[in-house]
Amino acid sequence: MTVKRLLREAGGKSIVPFYPYKEIEKATNCFSEEQKLGTGAFGTVYAGRLHDNEFVAIKKIKYRDTNSVDVVMNEIKLLSSVSHPNLVRLLGCCIEGSEQILVYEFMPNGTLSQHLQRLGKTGLPWTTRLTIAAETANAIAYLHSAIDPPIYHRDIKSSNILLDYSFKSKVADFGLSRLGMTEISHISTAPQGTPGYVDPEYHQNFHLSDKSDVYSFGVVLVEIITALKVVDFARPHSEVNLAALAVDRIRRGSVDEIIDPFLEPHRDAWTLFSVHKVAELAFRCLAYHSDMRPTMLEVAEELEQIRRSGWTTMEETLCTASSIGSSCSSPRLGSEKSMDRIITLKKAERGSKSSMSQKRMHSVEEVRHSSPVSMHDPWLSEQSSPSANSLLGNVAQ
Repeated sequence: MTVKRLLREAGGKSIVPFYPYKEIEKATNCFSEEQKLGTGAFGTVYAGRLHDNEFVAIKKIKYRDTNSVDVVMNEIKLLSSVSHPNLVRLLGCCIEGSEQILVYEFMPNGTLSQHLQRLGKTGLPWTTRLTIAAETANAIAYLHSAIDPPIYHRDIKSSNILLDYSFKSKVADFGLSRLGMTEISHISTAPQGTPGYVDPEYHQNFHLSDKSDVYSFGVVLVEIITALKVVDFARPHSEVNLAALAVDRIRRGSVDEIIDPFLEPHRDAWTLFSVHKVAELAFRCLAYHSDMRPTMLEVAEELEQIRRSGWTTMEETLCTASSIGSSCSSPRLGSEKSMDRIITLKKAERGSKSSMSQKRMHSVEEVRHSSPVSMHDPWLSEQSSPSANSLLGNVAQ
């Protein structure tokens, strides 16, 4: 009865579907190792297939203490109160006895982190990375600006950005999230999150605000540009922390030194220009003092402008290449011929993007290596923990 009461309170006006434990057990083949997708700070995630053949990601929470119950209820409460195309959907839960299980939509193309680190995934072209960044920023801006009170995620990182069949981004893992207060600029709470992503001001002063998520997203932008690990002790001591490394290079005007070679930034003027614009934005997000950082709404708008500038550049190029008799000088997009070419190029890009996506999977074995919600890679830099103080003390500065 206590569980049902907690579930009703967590779900609020939304009805959270309840799955019987036997159905979850059957979907995961009794939580077999073959269907295990990954283990995070608060539980293990399995690929599952429900009775209607729908693939899902099933997170089995580690039963430690009442804190694990709080994590489950917090995630149910927050995910059942929000609706955005770039936020992962909670499909239901199972709470029986000591078992605490959350069921999410399945993300077949894994995490952004896996693609950037080439962990059995394809490298992502710059246009795809930029779109993922813009979509993620929109989702976080929604949490900060469209919800009352706002929601602070507190664990924004590349392994919590999931990719669906068409590489559309979905922000996941709300276990550490907290509701903010609209009357005040911050709330005080012990620092939690992942080393390398935690806002240094939050770590020092225990002041959590929307700008804490902005800092973490700034680190993600640097990852998107560099494809480097967020914390890597194989790098020189002063460069162990990726944020510190990026800030140094951007400040010195040497960002080209750390751009992922896979992006081929010098192949055209727009790619190089847009990479530098995103680097400048990341630099502002990583400002030590939170009041110097932009809001997530401003970040989202700027990323969208950068992304759209690519199409503007393409249109201008097509107009220049078209015949003198064309109507490119018109304030409209140009001649029908030019428009057809633009549409063709757009379709080509979509085709290129979708070609990376695998065929829809028809068995659990085929999806075994795909990423679940909240999957954490085995690197130290990707492990969430209730307290990141010890490691952060060594690398944050």
